[in-house]
Amino acid sequence: MNNSINKINNLTDTIKNRNDLQKSSGDFSSILKKSLDEVNKLQKDGDKAMSDIATGSVKDLHQAAIAIDKAELSMKLMLEVRNKALNAYKELSRTPM
Repeated sequence: MNNSINKINNLTDTIKNRNDLQKSSGDFSSILKKSLDEVNKLQKDGDKAMSDIATGSVKDLHQAAIAIDKAELSMKLMLEVRNKALNAYKELSRTPM
C-alpha cells in the first residue's frame, strides 16, 4: 500500500515538474538551468542518503535506495542530453554554409 502511494506521489511530482517546465518562458537556457538545478538537488539527496547509510543513521533504507537511484538516473539522463547536444553541434559545424 505504501509503495503504491509513493509511486502515485512520484508520478504527481513528475507531472508537476513537466507542467512547470511548460509554463516557463520557453527560453532554452532557463529550462536547462532548471533541469540542472533539479539534477543537482537529486545528487545532493543521493549523497546524503549514502552518508546516512554509511553512518547507520538511515531511518528508511527503502527511501534511501530510491534517492540514490534517482540521483544515478538523473545523472545518466543529463549525460545523454549533453552527448546528444554535442553530437548535434558537431553535425552542424560540419555542414557547409
